[in-house]
Amino acid sequence: MVAFKEEFPYLRTDSGQLFEFNRDWLHAAITRAADEAGYPSWWLTDHVTESIAFYLRLRNDENVVAFSQLSQTVRYVLKVIGYKEIVPHFTPSPPPISISLLEIAHQAGTGYELAFFDLLEKRINTLIETGVDNLQLYSLHSCVKNLRGVKTWTRACDALREEIVCFVREKLTANESLRLLNCSLR
Repeated sequence: MVAFKEEFPYLRTDSGQLFEFNRDWLHAAITRAADEAGYPSWWLTDHVTESIAFYLRLRNDENVVAFSQLSQTVRYVLKVIGYKEIVPHFTPSPPPISISLLEIAHQAGTGYELAFFDLLEKRINTLIETGVDNLQLYSLHSCVKNLRGVKTWTRACDALREEIVCFVREKLTANESLRLLNCSLR
């Protein structure tokens, strides 16, 4: 993967998974840490988030930054500005992962629902192994139409959409280690 100069570098977890930097994710992680440290609605969250984003943008000579390095940078900033009591609470998980269901449907081929469900299950299992806690599955509508091989929505599409939603719920709820997983399907 190549990060363009005007964009942020990718973040790499210890497992090697690559993620795009997301300001909202970082903001939420800092907010959560500040809340746990006794600073609800902390007034510096926006400033710290933007400072880290600016720092990453300056690192445009690197395409990938280690996730642990980003965490250390945030902790350092918190110490420097005099809020070291927030540092122990800053334990961010990897950024949200977005998966296109339409892309999986294309890989499976038109009309090959069994292959689609197999590929989706493999993708979900891989994500579970990386410890993801925020998953966004998108393009459900387009995926269903592609799998059914239709241009307009039909009743059969309704049934397949429900089948996909139930499949995802079943896979995610069957794994007890995912108690804190935030998943959206759209």
